[in-house]
Amino acid sequence: MAYQVSVFAENKPGKIERITSVLAKHTINIRAITINDSGDYGIIKLLLDRPEDGCTALKEEGIAATLKEIVAVKIQDKPGSLHKVAAILKDHAINVDDAYGFTIKPHEESVFVFQVDNPKAAEKVLKDAGYQLLADKELYLL
Repeated sequence: MAYQVSVFAENKPGKIERITSVLAKHTINIRAITINDSGDYGIIKLLLDRPEDGCTALKEEGIAATLKEIVAVKIQDKPGSLHKVAAILKDHAINVDDAYGFTIKPHEESVFVFQVDNPKAAEKVLKDAGYQLLADKELYLL
């Protein structure tokens, strides 16, 4: 299973600098990042090369961080690819709570990273449909 680190942070200048400072000090590489604003506070989601170490380091510095299980699936980088994955998840009544994606080989491959209530079920239906899921080490080394 793969993990992302979710950080609850006050929406003010310096929040990213503080987080990145801790991670840099511990030589933890950020592979992807998203920031969601919800007024005075927000959630920063980090895909790290060493998520457990990153979460621990952030917590030790007083930063509210948690590990979240995620599913990462490789898809083609072309129109309709994400729709096909979304249709499979819908057909199996799997709700996506949170998601982001990124391209690893332009015009060839992308990665869709998502969080669901039952990651094992999501992994199974996608594997059964012929999709390649990224193991934690594969994902962290992208």
